[in-house]
Amino acid sequence: MPRFEPFSAIRYRLDRCDLDRVAAPPYDVLSEADLDTLEARDPHNIVHVDVPRERDGDGRYEAAGRRLAEWIHDGVMERDAAPTFTLYRMSFVDEAGTARETVGVIGGLEVVDEGAGGVLPHERTTPKAKTDRLDLTRATLTNLSPVWGLSLAAGLSELLVESGEPVGSVTVDGVTHSVERVSDPSRVAAISAKVGSEPVVIADGHHRYAISRTYRDEVRAATGRRDTDAELTMTYVAELISEQLSIEAIHRLYDDTTADALLAHLATRFDLDPAGRIEPAITIEMAQRGSLCFVHPDGTGTWLTPKADMFHGVRDLDSMRLEHALADFDHTVGYQHGVGHIVDAVTSGAHVAGILIRPVGIAEIRRTADEGLLMPPKSTFFTPKLRTGMVLRPLDL
Repeated sequence: MPRFEPFSAIRYRLDRCDLDRVAAPPYDVLSEADLDTLEARDPHNIVHVDVPRERDGDGRYEAAGRRLAEWIHDGVMERDAAPTFTLYRMSFVDEAGTARETVGVIGGLEVVDEGAGGVLPHERTTPKAKTDRLDLTRATLTNLSPVWGLSLAAGLSELLVESGEPVGSVTVDGVTHSVERVSDPSRVAAISAKVGSEPVVIADGHHRYAISRTYRDEVRAATGRRDTDAELTMTYVAELISEQLSIEAIHRLYDDTTADALLAHLATRFDLDPAGRIEPAITIEMAQRGSLCFVHPDGTGTWLTPKADMFHGVRDLDSMRLEHALADFDHTVGYQHGVGHIVDAVTSGAHVAGILIRPVGIAEIRRTADEGLLMPPKSTFFTPKLRTGMVLRPLDL
């Protein structure tokens, strides 16, 4: 089972800056316009380090490393005096209108070899040729944003209920993000032992975890050691139970075909019925009907209800149903969350058609872990997203 350890976190000093102005969304959801806005918002916004711009040239990663070092030297950020865990709470209202609060713990999770067990992927990943995160890790010697892990250890949430020492809170887009430091040795030991007692499933950040493995191997080769901070990577771990998770779907966008040809092919495996004009609340009706929804270029939809005799042996995942149904059909597929984004992408002509799918259930995620299975790429979208900059993990060699 994987090691899970506290670390001497780097945090913004709240007497020197406004956390709301310096924290940011994850790097992989930011557009160039988003980056412009965040960079202008504060000279110490984390994107100045976390997202080196192409326009800054070949030395942008080294510049990011120098900038982070300057912030620490100047007292904008500081390190905890001793290793700690960080509780990360999110309070929000979910898509169904239910008030929710989730809590997980940020620590250093062991970086294990692929297939070694202990830390498990939950879906196949799409290839990423860029070395951006690896170059940034080398230059900053820091884990800037956490991998998101799901623990199979029953009772982890109970260990996280009690508050820690508050070290920051922001409210963005209706979500309150609060972080609390846990330094009590007995509580640290209990959390570490609980997470380390069962496998952890990677929910988000497969690429970052893979990069951590590459970086670990580089450090081992350079130092001949296996006891450096590179043996672990910063990870947010929450218990794999419905109370701690809010899961949305990542919908599909299609090209290199026509909407009519795609729908005609799907008709061999799905019953088709008109769905009318698509509104955001359609996801509720999709769940009630047990249907997917095809998005036409005019913004209307067609219900896709799986034919009972067409999916024998196929797992109870809409992403798997579509893979199965389209395995012998020429097309290309893209991925996007949010009903409105899908409708806009299709009605604007940017894509030929879209298909809205239903979120993956907890039972299937658990089955994925228990049976060592993998879902298709982009099967799950865990929300809300953690804010980058709430806590950083230094990589001392």
